[in-house]
Formats: sequence, structure tokens, C-alpha cells
Amino acid sequence: MLARAGFGSRRVCEDLIADGRVTVNGEEIVLGARVEVDRDVVEVDGVPIGIQPDSVYYLLNKPPGVVTTAVDPQGRTTALSFVPTEPRVHSVGRLDLETEGLLLLTNDGQLTHRLTHPSFGVEKEYLAEVEGDPSRGALRALREGVELDDGLTAPARVSAQGPSLVRIVIHEGRNRQVRRMCEAVGHPVTRLIRTRIGSLRDTQLRPGSWRELTQDELRELERSVLLLDEAATTEASPADAITAEAITDGAITDEASPAEASPAEAITDEASVDMNPAAVPSRDQADEADEVPEDS
Repeated sequence: MLARAGFGSRRVCEDLIADGRVTVNGEEIVLGARVEVDRDVVEVDGVPIGIQPDSVYYLLNKPPGVVTTAVDPQGRTTALSFVPTEPRVHSVGRLDLETEGLLLLTNDGQLTHRLTHPSFGVEKEYLAEVEGDPSRGALRALREGVELDDGLTAPARVSAQGPSLVRIVIHEGRNRQVRRMCEAVGHPVTRLIRTRIGSLRDTQLRPGSWRELTQDELRELERSVLLLDEAATTEASPADAITAEAITDGAITDEASPAEASPAEAITDEASVDMNPAAVPSRDQADEADEVPEDS
């Protein structure tokens, strides 16, 4: 059960048990102990395990023009149409219609709660192509917080990655937040890609492709969320050292050096991504298409 829950190989899980770090209903267990996952309370280091053996975790690179609701009354393509229909899953948070990039789909309600509830402050990283070239003042405003119609945004990590290209890391999940932040400082978004969810990233996953999380990824994701819960005031993050993301051959990649590239080239360098005006819906079109709260 521990291995399937993402805590590592069987050897690693055996070591956890041997070290007395695993309890069932408050009692330390020994190797080979059996549990009833729908009845017993299993804890590692005092933290309940919310992952059931039949839980599934899919990482999708959402293309533009795809909605993240389960059913769309307008008949548009949904994110769920890319993954198996059984077991039924839901998206962890949302991306608006034209926002691209990583989206997690699962049937694990507890993990979903931890990844989306504001108290956990899970980071989401975006690469935004914007109109104009943001000044240092605009970037500073984005970092320190901008006033939106639903209040001041929390501090964000923001860095210019080239002309009209900005990396933004937030830990809130307001409706179309990144787009509204950029518009508030005078630089509306023309293209937006989510490149990381917490500890999850994939530089090889092509648009419209999906895969299951590995046990290592699931374990790291669970651990990072637990650490956020235990130390909510800690602001330092390994992601501080993350470099810019770009799109190569249609996949999300961190091998970009956009400082000398044009905005479109910085995102699509060596790629076959269509960036002509007809292929990128206007902001008004995107706004009209979205009527539900979205993460970005």
C-alpha cells in the first residue's frame, strides 16, 4: 500500500516500517501487516495517507481551446476526453480556455484539496507572452502585488525572460489571475503556458499528451504539500533556481535562452507551433469563452 501511495520502492517502504514511522489506527506496525484501506487510518510520521490503492494520477499537457470542466454545454473539447474514462477523474484546479500547459487529473479527493486549498499555497509557474516589454517598475509591481477587483494579489516571483516574455510563479488560484495581473500593469497576455504545479513538471510532454505520475513524482508531491502544511510561513523554494520555460517541438521545456529572441520565437524556438494571428484567439474571444473561475 505504501509503495502504491507513492512513498517509494518496497525497500524504502520496509525501512519506513522498520523505523517505526508507520502506524495503523495509532499503533506502530511490523512488516507484513495487513490493513483495510476503507476502514483503517494509516499514518506516516503522524500524517494520514489519503491515497487509496485505486487512485489514479494523470498529467496532461492541455492544448489551447480545451475546457477543464467535466461537461461543456457548448460542446467544446474537454480535458477529460484525453484520458481514460474509468475510473472517473476530475481536474485539480482549472486552466482557462486558451491557457496551455500542465493539468493534473485524479480521483484522489484529499490530494486535490491539498493542492487547491489556499491555506497550502501550492506554487504554480507560468510563462506569459505579453503585449509590450514590461519595465522594471511593472515587474516589481507584479512581484509585490497588484490591486485587482477581488483584492490585492499576494507577492509573486516574477522575472523577465526576454522581450515580452515573463515567468510568473504564484501560490493563489484566483479566476484568470495571471492574465488579470499582467493586464493591471499594462501588459495583456497574448499567450500563457503553465509549466509547473508544485513539484510537477515535464519538459517532454507534448500538447494533448498525458501520462501517469511516477511513484517518485507522487511521493514528492505529497511530501511537498505536507511540508507546506507544516511550515506555511516558509518562503524559500528550490524553484527559485528554475530557469525560463519555453516550448520546443510543442513540448514544455526549460532549455530556453529567450533574451535575444522575439516574443514568439522565445516560446516556439525550433518548434512547429503556429503563432500567426489567426491561430491565437484575441483576448476578447478568450474572455467570452470562459464563464467559470479559472486558475490562470
